[in-house]
Amino acid sequence: MPRKTRLHYTDEMKSYIWDRYKAGDSVWSIARSFDRSSSSIHGYLSRTGGIRPPERKRTNRCLSLSDREEISRGIVAGLSIRTIASDLGRAPSTISREIDRNGGLEGYRASQADQNAWDRAKRPKSCKLVLNRPLCRRVEAKLKRKWSPQQIAGWLKLEYAEDDRNQVSHETIYQSLFIQARGAFKKEFQEYLRSKRHIRRSRTSTLKDDGLGGIPDAVSIRERPAAVEDRAVPGHWEGDLIEGSNKTCIATLVERHSRYVLLAKIDKKDTETVINALIKQAKKLPRELYKSLTWDRGTEMTGHKRFTLETDIQVYFCDPKSPWQRGSNENTNRLLREYLPKYTDLSVYSQSELNWIARELNERPRKTLDYETPAARFNACVAATG
Repeated sequence: MPRKTRLHYTDEMKSYIWDRYKAGDSVWSIARSFDRSSSSIHGYLSRTGGIRPPERKRTNRCLSLSDREEISRGIVAGLSIRTIASDLGRAPSTISREIDRNGGLEGYRASQADQNAWDRAKRPKSCKLVLNRPLCRRVEAKLKRKWSPQQIAGWLKLEYAEDDRNQVSHETIYQSLFIQARGAFKKEFQEYLRSKRHIRRSRTSTLKDDGLGGIPDAVSIRERPAAVEDRAVPGHWEGDLIEGSNKTCIATLVERHSRYVLLAKIDKKDTETVINALIKQAKKLPRELYKSLTWDRGTEMTGHKRFTLETDIQVYFCDPKSPWQRGSNENTNRLLREYLPKYTDLSVYSQSELNWIARELNERPRKTLDYETPAARFNACVAATG
């Protein structure tokens, strides 16, 4: 089989690759359109960490090719540097440096000088995290605590509200993680990202295929009061079980207003065990802060009427295959998988360890809370009820 010749991607080809990659197409499918292996496309994308390079443009303050041609004609005509500068509306020092760095009066060529300037502009610029090492160390410390770049950027904006030098955007953090040439972070810091990816990918979503347990006398989420929907009133919770190996599981509860998380150790998944654990959790909270609970259609909630009878908390059930109706809980379960990986035995975690994990999440600033922490928002609600 003849060996394929090396393909040099043109600007149009590169634009096509980035357009398809941003649209969520796989590296393999993009490579197939060029009759190349996926490693060819992946190698190109990974140079910039899967982040599309900005289109290169010349700024108005830079000399253009036509400016350089005027300089070249002025040199041939024997004009002084001050005269050339005056004709172009530039400072004499600008013209002098331009000529000196491109062959002097004898060797200056406009087209070559223009290409030299374009090539010099490619040199990598040091990013803020490289220039400000104390700021970089603060970001590293938060990454190790599993804070997302967005949470870190939001926290810095609040913590150093009057000091721009100690603020950095989440995009700068992402680029510094994925583009190793920037020199801000070591490669192992990519492992602290929730996705664990080494290259940026377009956002995609999948929906969990919920079971359709038969729940007697279930009250649909469609009957839930409208006041619950806007999250303005605290005390409405979403719940679910996350499962591990050997049929082990943990109950997760999230308060909709504050995104405050509670975790409960569950010995078995049967409805009696689950309901008992939920009743125990409910009795730890002020009545004003636990008014309703929204759950999926898992059979573990078959005994929901006993839960309501003992706590006076109404339970609502999502529609089949509609996990987005418990969006806060679904998002929290995804975050919890950093601490409670799939296919691990969850029975090894004690309640005190689960409390520590919940505290870790509750003390993270959240974008949806304007970078306030769930703990601060929930504690304010507790104080208001006292």
